[in-house]
Amino acid sequence: MSTVVEPATAASPARTRAARDASGAARLGVGSGLGLGMAVLWLSLLVLIPLAAVVARGFTGGWNGFWDNITDPSAVRALRLTVVSSLLVAAINAVMGTLLAWVLVRDPFPGRRLVDLIIDIPFALPTIVAGLVLLAVYGTDSPVGIHLLGTQRAIVLGLLFVTLPFAVRSVQPVLMALDTEVEQAAACLGASPFTIFRRVVLPLLLPAIASGATLAFARAMGEYGSVLLISGGLSRTKVSSMYAYQKIENFDFPAAAATATVLLAVSLLVIVGLDLLQRAAARRG
Repeated sequence: MSTVVEPATAASPARTRAARDASGAARLGVGSGLGLGMAVLWLSLLVLIPLAAVVARGFTGGWNGFWDNITDPSAVRALRLTVVSSLLVAAINAVMGTLLAWVLVRDPFPGRRLVDLIIDIPFALPTIVAGLVLLAVYGTDSPVGIHLLGTQRAIVLGLLFVTLPFAVRSVQPVLMALDTEVEQAAACLGASPFTIFRRVVLPLLLPAIASGATLAFARAMGEYGSVLLISGGLSRTKVSSMYAYQKIENFDFPAAAATATVLLAVSLLVIVGLDLLQRAAARRG
């Protein structure tokens, strides 16, 4: 009596590979879930829980207490100065940051690498040192004859100093990645350099410019160290962060937390608004 051995079907290796892939996917899913959990926990401990604590402290006296704190004339004056100065800084950095990024990417010149390093100095310097530098140059004993101590121009200058890298570093990599063939084709068709920049390059750079300006605005809204010395300690040049610190020194923590909550809300509104605009532009594109 002979035994018939059925040949192995072609589906067996396929089933083996499928089982192996499913096992790998399961392990990957477990690893991804663990990584996500760690990321959320870390983000919560460092950012979300402290921010929630500040907001809750701002509402210690309920809505009425919060409203009284943020509508105090001194708080309103400080917030107005902060918002106006931050908007001005964002606008100036949008222009000058783009110009600097263009020069660094498109215009080779001796010392370009050094200039590229100088751009990052405000990142490396403690902000109080930045304020001291500005005070030495534009204070009462200014070596250049420009006295800005205790003026809004001094506030804007200090904010420009610490936020410039955000604008440059947002535009620079996008500019480096642009394909220059379209620009060359436009030039062959007789377009001027300004027309090429306005019609070809600028539309591609606008999202990066807007991102850099938004980051500069958000950074300027909460800046303290660089404007502390150059502001001169006057009430008319007191930004919201300085106002909040003064409240902390006076042990008025709810008022300080309420001010911080307003700064957080304004910055979040601007960042979320920019994100929505970029998403809408991406859908249209």
